[in-house]
Amino acid sequence: MLVLGIESSCDETSIALVEDGKKVYTNIIYTQIDIHTLYGGVVPEVASRMHVKKITYVLDQALKESGKTLDDIDLVAVTAHPGLIGSLMVGINCAKTISLVYNKPIVYVDHIHGHIYANYLESDFTFPLLALVVSGGHTELVLMKDHFDFEVIGETLDDAVGEAYDKIARVVNVGYPGGPIIDKMAACGNPSYPLPHALINKDGYDFSFSGIKSAVINLNHKYEQNHQQINKEDLACSFQTAVIDILTTKTLKAVKEFGIKQVVVAGGVAANKGLRMKMQDIAESNNFKLTVPSFKYCTDNAAMIAVAGYFQYIKSK
Repeated sequence: MLVLGIESSCDETSIALVEDGKKVYTNIIYTQIDIHTLYGGVVPEVASRMHVKKITYVLDQALKESGKTLDDIDLVAVTAHPGLIGSLMVGINCAKTISLVYNKPIVYVDHIHGHIYANYLESDFTFPLLALVVSGGHTELVLMKDHFDFEVIGETLDDAVGEAYDKIARVVNVGYPGGPIIDKMAACGNPSYPLPHALINKDGYDFSFSGIKSAVINLNHKYEQNHQQINKEDLACSFQTAVIDILTTKTLKAVKEFGIKQVVVAGGVAANKGLRMKMQDIAESNNFKLTVPSFKYCTDNAAMIAVAGYFQYIKSK
């Protein structure tokens, strides 16, 4: 089954062609990051306008690179939620048009399901499986006992981890997007500033990152008021160490309780090198299979939507 995937939930316009949830013929991504960097974050109206300008060009490039035509596809899969409504509608209208004109079935895919299934491009799934979802808008632990069987057992009570990274980067004035910058800075620093580890020893699997974000902001403000220079690399390292401790402690607890055979890390923060190394360490010491997407599949992309759409369609039959 050849699936055409379409992703336009935020600031990437992406179209992919994937066969049977595994073979990627093409995965074209047009990113708007340079545009939104000027504003220090994604501007929804600008994002949707850029999707309108670029989506037909991205589609044309995807078809040329894959050597396929729209007659060749068997299914259209498009991100339907969550995301910026204006951006989502561009992708959805494109998918609906192709479905109608070429008489192809269409599935509407949850963006988070897409991030989870990005891992299937790296490895088959072994159940029961636990997905650690870490992105700019979401932080969740999702239990899967079979394909497209999702049970959220824990989630953030306030800020998502990726949102916290971007906020810290703005506070210490190191640029946007904050995640990659803070990750790189953390590798050069020491965890010398004590920061809170909210809910780390509490029952359940929920997360909270507003406290650690506020602690960093207050610490930075205190140094500024005293006309002192804070060590930004040490601050980044302290922040990242605390965040990773929280994420891995909750994940390992769930692994043991639910008899998990495989853990997958999903979302943009899956590209964080500190998190990837720590997860690998606990996987080896606790004897479970770890899968993390290639860097090109961590950020928003249509290949992951095509894979999720493939399994969603099969499950519906």
